[in-house]
Amino acid sequence: MFSLARLQCFVAVAEELHFGRAAERLHMTQPPLSRQVQQLESELGVQLIDRTTRTVTLTPAGAAFLPDARRILQLAEGAAQTVKRIPAGDLGTVVVGFTAASAHAVLPRLLERARERLPDVKLDLREMVTAAQIEGLMTGELDLGMARPPLKRPGLVSRPLLHEQLVAALPAGHPLADLPRQLTLTDLDGQDVIMYSPVQARYFNELLISTFTIAGATPRYVQYVTQVHTMLVLVRSGIGIALVPASAATMHPEGVAFRTIGAFRERPVELDAVWRGDSTNPALLRLLKDVLPQQEWTE
Repeated sequence: MFSLARLQCFVAVAEELHFGRAAERLHMTQPPLSRQVQQLESELGVQLIDRTTRTVTLTPAGAAFLPDARRILQLAEGAAQTVKRIPAGDLGTVVVGFTAASAHAVLPRLLERARERLPDVKLDLREMVTAAQIEGLMTGELDLGMARPPLKRPGLVSRPLLHEQLVAALPAGHPLADLPRQLTLTDLDGQDVIMYSPVQARYFNELLISTFTIAGATPRYVQYVTQVHTMLVLVRSGIGIALVPASAATMHPEGVAFRTIGAFRERPVELDAVWRGDSTNPALLRLLKDVLPQQEWTE
């Protein structure tokens, strides 16, 4: 198989149609240049260049081979440039896990910044609850998670991405939806409330139980579900009230009214970026540095 160096010699001679100029272009002398072209012809079993004492011309075979030779050299150069970009994190893939609720709060911002700052890094998105994300990180299925704390597993590193408030989602026409004052947690005492699953949505389940306990409110839990969008469907159906992250209001579900709740602990809902501290994926490290810098995401 011919070498790239011999292809470069042939292309230079074919384009200059002069061995002297081609040798200068390649920063070499004429004898080794001529030998490289002759060896290429020998390997191909065909004459590529007609040489006389006064002229250099391409044979029909040489003219036909020239476009392919150029293309091979361009592909080789492109491959070399591509492989150099991988260790720097300019090119590659990051597998990202996210919860359904975080898709509305963080994912659009993440994708927009990634397109702007690392356009050649592919984000492979996987919707997963927090527990599944942690397992995916531990097994190597995921590079990055956007999950709810606590995230205490050996080898994992986390960083706050978002803090937001909980708001009440009520069926349109519900008496509390039109109350002429700000809602309080005690307004939910005795009300039908759609609750988060204690297993699949443990973070929100424990957050609401502690919040209601501190406020002295005892709602009636009428359904246990995992995903925020499922809660909003049940709210719209009149099943009950739900407490959801404020970003859920961006979904604009028909038939659902959102109300803020007074005397609530400030922005109690937390979402963290989490990854393996021993990750060697250069694209992940660049994503954390250029797309998810801590000082910009915790403001």
